[in-house]
Amino acid sequence: MMSASEAHSNPQELVATFEKRFAGGATITVGLSLPAGFSVTTLFGPSGCGKTTVLRCLAGLERPNEGSIRAAGKVWFDSQQKICLTPQQRDIGFLFQDYALFPHLSVIENIAFGLSNCSRHERDQRVAEMVQVFDLKGLESRRTHQISGGQQQRVALARVLVRRPRLLLLDEPLSALDATLREQLRIELRRRLSLFQIPVIVVTHDRVEAIALSDHLVIMEGGRIRQSGPVEQVITRPSDLSVARIVGVETVLVGTILNVREGLATVQVGRTTLLAVAPTIPAKCVHVCIRGEDVAIRKGPAGETSVRNHLPAIIQSLTPEGPLVRIGLDCGFDLTALVTRPACTELQLKVGDQVTANLKAPAIHLIAHD
Repeated sequence: MMSASEAHSNPQELVATFEKRFAGGATITVGLSLPAGFSVTTLFGPSGCGKTTVLRCLAGLERPNEGSIRAAGKVWFDSQQKICLTPQQRDIGFLFQDYALFPHLSVIENIAFGLSNCSRHERDQRVAEMVQVFDLKGLESRRTHQISGGQQQRVALARVLVRRPRLLLLDEPLSALDATLREQLRIELRRRLSLFQIPVIVVTHDRVEAIALSDHLVIMEGGRIRQSGPVEQVITRPSDLSVARIVGVETVLVGTILNVREGLATVQVGRTTLLAVAPTIPAKCVHVCIRGEDVAIRKGPAGETSVRNHLPAIIQSLTPEGPLVRIGLDCGFDLTALVTRPACTELQLKVGDQVTANLKAPAIHLIAHD
């Protein structure tokens, strides 16, 4: 296994500020900054929002109309200086959505394909390292149609990383796999990528995948970046209503702030009042955002607890979703809770039950509503 120093000395961050315009009128506007060393930044948003275009511009497969891209102290693209390096000159690794493996070559021949400039000894050594890192021992002589989808993905990653790129770009890396295999490979993929100590940019429209893989999340919509930051911050504190919907906040309501005291806002939502952390921007009318996993369900009275909000509720629906159950509640407004199947079974929940929905004040995110 190669060390980080063998792959590359710690590179400077990547800074990309550019605009790509299309004849049909669509415009992609980007401002990105990646930290040095290993991190996974995910471009996340609905189909057609420009994620893959951003990836292709970073790779040098498409040319922006204006702006600049700099990485590791080197100019990759600059519209004013008329600089546009090829993908090979940028020293990036790009994993396409369909993996683009060569069906007429064996696993080991696929991995070694990009090493034509290396000596035979170095090529054999690098390929052997990839076989070990990606757990491909015993599959070296097989053709790609003779191995599983998960093994094909590992071969494709090995072929990209054997060249020791400075930056790795992944376009929907798990989309070619079935749902069960995707779930198994998410954590494994991140673990393997961390061994190479290089920045990674991932494109996906799968929310669970984005959260599981990422350190940083970049939310895109309509060709623009709406919010970017650490995953937890973006998921729990969306900057506006659009971002809240994109990241999948289950409950979004309109409320009115009645008063603010000691950093806590009393918010009227329908016939119900809630205590929430006051928004940083003073506002009267707000969007009230509540994530399903932040709603705790209890049967019977609320009991002694530090939780600020205890909402009497009636269960309207129970919908299994994999390991979770989505619970629709009526507590003066429609509220969604997500609980584990074992918790649902233990509480013996059923439609029509009267329960208490408990909500901590910091779990309620308020967005100023113009």
